[in-house]
Amino acid sequence: MVVKADFFVRKKHELGVSLNQMQQQAMLQTEGPLLLLASPGSGKTTTIIMRIGYLIEEKGINPSRIKAITFSRAAAYDMKLRFARFFPDLPAVDFSTIHGLAFEVVREYFRETRTPYQMIEGDKSPVHKKIILRNLFKSIVGEHITEDQMDELTSYISFIKNKMIPEDKWLTVKVSVPEAERIFREYETYKKTGTHQLLLDYDDMLTIANQVLKENQQFLKRYQQRYDYILTDESQDTSMVQHAITEKLVQEHQNLCVVADDDQAIYSWRGAEPSYLLNFKQVYPNATILFMEQNYRSSQEIVDAANQFIKRNKQRYDKHMFTDNPSAEPIKVKDLADYKYQAKYLVQEIQKAAKLSEVAVLYRNHSSSIMLMNEFDRAGIPFYMKDADNRFFSHWVVEDILNFMRMTFTDKRPDILEKIHLKFNGYISKQQMLTLKQIHNNESVFDNLLNHVQLRDYQVKQLKTCKETFREMRGMPPLHAIRVIRDRLGYEKALEKTCETLGFRKEYVFGILNTLEEIADTLETMEEFANRLKHLESILKLAKTRKGQNAVTFSTFHSAKGLEFERVYMIDLVEGIIPSSDDDKRGEEEKMEEATRLFYVGMTRAKRHLELIHYRVRDGKMTTESRFVTDVKKLINPKEETIREKVSAQNPNAIRNRKELTVGKQVKHRVFGSGEIIQLTKEMIEIQFQEGVKKLAVATCLEMGLLEKI
Repeated sequence: MVVKADFFVRKKHELGVSLNQMQQQAMLQTEGPLLLLASPGSGKTTTIIMRIGYLIEEKGINPSRIKAITFSRAAAYDMKLRFARFFPDLPAVDFSTIHGLAFEVVREYFRETRTPYQMIEGDKSPVHKKIILRNLFKSIVGEHITEDQMDELTSYISFIKNKMIPEDKWLTVKVSVPEAERIFREYETYKKTGTHQLLLDYDDMLTIANQVLKENQQFLKRYQQRYDYILTDESQDTSMVQHAITEKLVQEHQNLCVVADDDQAIYSWRGAEPSYLLNFKQVYPNATILFMEQNYRSSQEIVDAANQFIKRNKQRYDKHMFTDNPSAEPIKVKDLADYKYQAKYLVQEIQKAAKLSEVAVLYRNHSSSIMLMNEFDRAGIPFYMKDADNRFFSHWVVEDILNFMRMTFTDKRPDILEKIHLKFNGYISKQQMLTLKQIHNNESVFDNLLNHVQLRDYQVKQLKTCKETFREMRGMPPLHAIRVIRDRLGYEKALEKTCETLGFRKEYVFGILNTLEEIADTLETMEEFANRLKHLESILKLAKTRKGQNAVTFSTFHSAKGLEFERVYMIDLVEGIIPSSDDDKRGEEEKMEEATRLFYVGMTRAKRHLELIHYRVRDGKMTTESRFVTDVKKLINPKEETIREKVSAQNPNAIRNRKELTVGKQVKHRVFGSGEIIQLTKEMIEIQFQEGVKKLAVATCLEMGLLEKI
């Protein structure tokens, strides 16, 4: 024990690093399997680095015999830097990702078996995975694949490989991309037979490495004998095939340290297997399980609320995060009247911040960032986007709206009409469009359709109306123009049909439309609108380069994991976003638990100031605050929440019975005032208010008592 004590004393003197009792225990537990469950802000990276240094300095282990596996290349690089800073006189340790290790195995195996291969992912790949999939989709489905479909298709393929799902079970995996399973099969066949060499994507490196280690004993022995100690970090995000590789490598010595937090497992959609941690003792019966529960990052208020909040989940280790940090300020819950105030409110608040780099705005979906960019750019507040996604600006909905606007400048271009002719109520068929394209007289496309193309009777009136509508739109402010496109030209109904036919998420697609309206607001011309979109796209590219600068961080909850900030604003906290409608389906308890963990990850990024933001109305429809916000409110102020619930429940005039809703009836809405019901379906109600027609969800109106009798 003298040597151990000397090591701790020496490191405290050299580095100023002092480990608590549990961290010391984790560092000293070097032999056999160890599962180290590390709560947010518990100093896990410091503990990992100290553990490796202890193995080398005190136990005399050769650094080349230690393998540290991290979740990402950025994490591997960060650990290398941290290790060099802590132990400048020691040789470098092998830090890499699991993909890096797998590629090493595959490369060595293919070199020995003289198998020619080529990677089809990464910046330097001449043949790319997405090009192959795009071509297969076109040949099988007969259409061009959208960016959304490509994302889902690549996720589907990656999920199957990481979960090691056998071929006869591929059809059981949910996917909305047409012919996804057939495309996957042909993709795998093409990689093996389509060229003179074997084509590999990133996931193939894992599956082939696992297969080689399973079937080739010589190779397995070679890698087992290469490392005496293996450590894996962020193991809650590790997939089945990744666990399988690690298991094989430690079969003999069992010296495996797994560092994880089951409460921060948020990547099951990517094939991660958080349940593996809960079954750790089944895989390694002699394992030691240690809990690092002291949080050094956040204030008392944040730690207490987050610790209680995560206990919503049942499939977890029973941990009790705590802190010795002092009190700072209560968690703030901001209730805005309308979504459109959210970005403006953030600008007002963050302008007051002394240091922008200590501020983060977190959201669930990439689409939330567009309005933030728009407002922050106008206010001159610099921002950094860790995971900037510029697909918004090339999305087909954005292109559609711009093409509609182009038609208002000139209706003589059939090439523009061809891109949108199926998306408004002119009912122009593909055959009629082909005929139109043969006409080259530089006349209005509508006149040519009416005078030179065979039409059905009902089309004549529609096309005349459409021509007049486009003429009226000329010079119209862009916000007004988008609303005409959505309503009078029938684009919104066409979108609904497209979503149903192709399985697109309606909320996401309509969210893009609504965001375009918000960008168009205050602009005077359609030219200004098109230029604004180009400007925002360039701003987005610039935002990626601001890492380390004095700028506000915009990030998804997923990409914020591992980061920390003095001030954190979590936004769009409404039902349907977090949790999403997918999370809330019956029989999907695992998804709801993951959504809970995602919210918990967001909360635990904050050191002193945490603000949860929701709103009551979005795009004219009532929203409900996220149940997660409701839970946190009860945790931070249980008495006030109870009183508020009682008051809100007592509205004697509220309409609670569906039978009381009839077309023609006058009702009063708590936000929009008095109005008349003009349309009623099973799910939606349309009411004519003074400021316009609003579409509301019937179930929400009845449940929350939003409508009153007059």
